[in-house]
Amino acid sequence: MSQEEYIAEQSKKGDRNAQRQLYERYAGWLLGVCLRYVGRQDVAEDLLQDVFIHILTHMQQFHWQGEGSLKAWLFRVQQNIILQYIRKKEDVFSLDDNPQLAQDIPEPENVNTIPRGVLLKMISELPLGYRTVFNLFVIDGLSHREIAQKLGIKEKSSASQLVHARRLLAEQINNWKKENL
Repeated sequence: MSQEEYIAEQSKKGDRNAQRQLYERYAGWLLGVCLRYVGRQDVAEDLLQDVFIHILTHMQQFHWQGEGSLKAWLFRVQQNIILQYIRKKEDVFSLDDNPQLAQDIPEPENVNTIPRGVLLKMISELPLGYRTVFNLFVIDGLSHREIAQKLGIKEKSSASQLVHARRLLAEQINNWKKENL
């Protein structure tokens, strides 16, 4: 039995030591994901607490399917809680249903010159709706249809949010490059 499976099975049984190990093993990673979506440390920490409360009270719903299945389940639980929080925010998503292709998106080789921490900070500074769709599409690999379903918006709104996010990021990247390269 792997360490991940042991932690999962013992956590299901209410073993406090296993639950502590679960927290210690995954809290840092989950906090990073929260920060990527909400961009504020205090909000991310509150969401992380909500995530672990949900995880520990719903651990019976988890079914071991091999190495990595616990981490995948934790991510899905967390993503649902984060998106639920974001959907409650008013006026997060624009009503622009006519996305235009972004002409000024930097090439990947230009983005690769920016330190990861700087790029993550740029993403965290995007408006909430833009940042949410950007994370779901670019980083998590969801389609606009899946994003629309998760957020309760139109597919075109998802596409529009992504275009706007990319344009803002392009501006930030270009400004950073002018100042630092």
